[in-house]
Amino acid sequence: MKKLIDYINKQVLVKITSLQTASVLTKIIAGILTSKALAIFVGPVGLALVGNLRNFVSAFQSISILGFYDGFVKYVARFKNDVKGLTKTISTVFYFGFFATIITSLFCYYNAESINKSIFPEYNDYAYVIRVFAIVLPFYALNMFSFGIMNGFSKYKILIVINIIGQVLSVSIALLLIYQNKIDGALISVVIAESLIFLITLVGITNRKSLMSHIQASAVSFRFLKQMLPYSLMALSTAIILPLIALVIRSYIIENIGYKYAGFWEAMNRISKYYLMYITSLLALYILPRFSKITSLDFLRKEALSIYKTLIPVLTVGFILIFIFKQYIVSFIFSDEFAPVEELFGWQLLGDFVKILSIVIAYQFLAKKMFWHFIITEAFLAITLYLSSIYFIDYFHGIKGAVVGHFVSHLLYFTIVVMVFYSPFFKVYDVEE
Repeated sequence: MKKLIDYINKQVLVKITSLQTASVLTKIIAGILTSKALAIFVGPVGLALVGNLRNFVSAFQSISILGFYDGFVKYVARFKNDVKGLTKTISTVFYFGFFATIITSLFCYYNAESINKSIFPEYNDYAYVIRVFAIVLPFYALNMFSFGIMNGFSKYKILIVINIIGQVLSVSIALLLIYQNKIDGALISVVIAESLIFLITLVGITNRKSLMSHIQASAVSFRFLKQMLPYSLMALSTAIILPLIALVIRSYIIENIGYKYAGFWEAMNRISKYYLMYITSLLALYILPRFSKITSLDFLRKEALSIYKTLIPVLTVGFILIFIFKQYIVSFIFSDEFAPVEELFGWQLLGDFVKILSIVIAYQFLAKKMFWHFIITEAFLAITLYLSSIYFIDYFHGIKGAVVGHFVSHLLYFTIVVMVFYSPFFKVYDVEE
């Protein structure tokens, strides 16, 4: 009987993993199709505008949900059979998330003109896009709230299917908008894409109407909010700071070199995002669950070395192939107009190689909720990324400096996390409460 149960569990895990891989591949394909449409209909200048807007949207979406998602999933899973605990969890996240979302939406709506000037230098016609974002932002927050509940209740299959269908819907609408309205359509698609998925999510949560009874104002707990705070701050530190740093760097390129070159840098970032998305999703499937269970520091270090022994040769071969076929990759995803992007591959690939090596150790900070380790190293990365990028852009008088800065900052970051990891003061904490 035990063997039968283990076999069934293994088959379920294989199916979920396959679906998750399909979801990631769907995102990559959707991204490539959108990038191709942007290259054809709006060119490098439009791509730069879209990049700035995407960074802004990403940061403010995270602010609107207060970075609650990961912690919310954990506590829903813990209290799913405890009515009182589940009510406290859902109520606290819902009401605090509701107020945060409304405040964020109002801020964006009534400051649309000034936000437009900040993220679209020299363009004053897109304040209406910011207002559209403010209007649809609550639907994004509701979608993430629903996702958190389904994830906590281990509804992985329906969650992944919703993601896949949502991506197909979003990319279809994005392609239509870009084709019909060029840059305006591209910008609108950025601000509504994530919120559109809520239409699909509604179908997935119709059979869980009973959960509405758990949303009670009287059950809101400030003590529980304090427990959520470390997860929230860790999520916000990455989700807000890094997109805003990217926005600042791109704006610096726009002001000192031009929109077209900012578009080339955005194109390189998009290519990087596609292969990193696949690699990091596979790493997360193995590393986070594995590190969460390890309580021996020696075993943890041996495990990290074992991962490196497997990972480094595979990454090396993969990145060499990407570098060799860079011309065809740029042409396939974008167009011949983006040929200058090929000159950025070398430094970008080196930076991404070191970034992935860093992630292996940095996952330990997340797995064990090592708050200060995570916050300090992320702050260090953000500061060095900004300073090194600006310095090398000026030094090379071009966007080559941005990818050199990417490599240098991640090399320094890797050095820091390795030093922390092998420090005699480094401890493995069991944070389960």
